[in-house]
Amino acid sequence: MRRRDFIILLAGPMGGWPSAVRAQQKAMPVIGWLNSGSPSPSAPLMSAFRQGLSETGYVEGQNVAIEYRGAEGSYDRAPALAADLVGHKVDVIASGGFLAAVAAKNATSTIPIVFAGVSDPVAAGLVASLARPGGNLTGFSPLQFELMPKRLELLTELVLQARVIALLVNPDDPRAEGLVRDLQEAARTKGVQLPVLKAAAEGEIDAAFASLVDLHAGALLVAPDPLFNSRREQLVALAAHHAVPAIYAWREHVLAGGLISYGASIAAGFRQAGIYVGKILKGAKPADLPVQQPTTFELVVNLKTAAALGLTVPPSILARADEVIE
Repeated sequence: MRRRDFIILLAGPMGGWPSAVRAQQKAMPVIGWLNSGSPSPSAPLMSAFRQGLSETGYVEGQNVAIEYRGAEGSYDRAPALAADLVGHKVDVIASGGFLAAVAAKNATSTIPIVFAGVSDPVAAGLVASLARPGGNLTGFSPLQFELMPKRLELLTELVLQARVIALLVNPDDPRAEGLVRDLQEAARTKGVQLPVLKAAAEGEIDAAFASLVDLHAGALLVAPDPLFNSRREQLVALAAHHAVPAIYAWREHVLAGGLISYGASIAAGFRQAGIYVGKILKGAKPADLPVQQPTTFELVVNLKTAAALGLTVPPSILARADEVIE
C-alpha cells in the first residue's frame, strides 16, 4: 500500500470522531419555566428563583439554560404552553402558580415538575401528600387559600362599619366554588354579608368593581389568583377610584399602592423552587423532596392609601404589621 493511500484510509474513520465525541458530551440542562402570569425573564420573582438555583451551583447562561413561557393569567393558554415545553424535552419544568402547575402535570408524567405558589396541592391532586409527594411533582405551598378567613377577619377589624364585604374571585379557578362556600360561612359568623364578584378577564375586573356601588360594599376581599396578580396595578387603581378598602394576598399589591395584604412571601417560595430544581438537576427525585410550606407570614399596611380612603388603621393592626408603608 502506498503511503498516500494509507493516510487517506486513516483519515476516513478518524474524520467521524469529533462529531461522535460531541454527541456523547452532555448538553447544558434546560429548565422550562412556565409561569401563570408574565413570561418575562426580568419579572421580579425570577431573581428569587435564580437565587435559589445559584445556591445549588447553577447559573443561567453558564451551566443551565431557561426556556420562558407565561400564561398571562389565562387558564386557557397554559396547557398549550406546557405541551410546548414538553415538546422541547426540557430537563425540569418549574411552574409558578396553580394553573401552570396543573397544566404541567397534565402535560407530562415523566419530566420532573417543581411548583411555587400552589395552595393545598394535595386537594388539587398534584401530590399524594406533603411529606411524600410521589410522582413527578413537588414544590412550595404558600397557604394562600387557607389564609382567606384570616384576611376576612383583618378587614372586619380594619373597617368596623362594613356590613357588606365583597369577594372577588376568578370563576375559571376550579377552587373558587369551595373558597366561596367556606368564606360565606366565616362571614355569617362575623355578621357580615359576602356577595361574590366574578372576573376571568381584564375587562371583567372593571365590571366587577363597578357593581360595588349597587352592593353598598364597605370593603373588598381579593382572592389569590394569577389574573389578579398580573393585573395588580389595575386592581389597585380601581380600588382607589371606587374608594373601597381592599385586602390582598400579596405584599406586591400594597407596594403598588394597595391598602393591606396578608400572606407568605412569594419570593421565598420562588427561591425554594429554584433550590429544588437545582437539586433535581443534580439527581434528586421529586417524590423524595417534601412539599415546603411557609412558617412566617407578612402583614403589610400602606398608611398613605389608608389616609386617602379616610381610614384610621387600628393600633392592634399596626402593632402586628411586619411592614408599614408611609
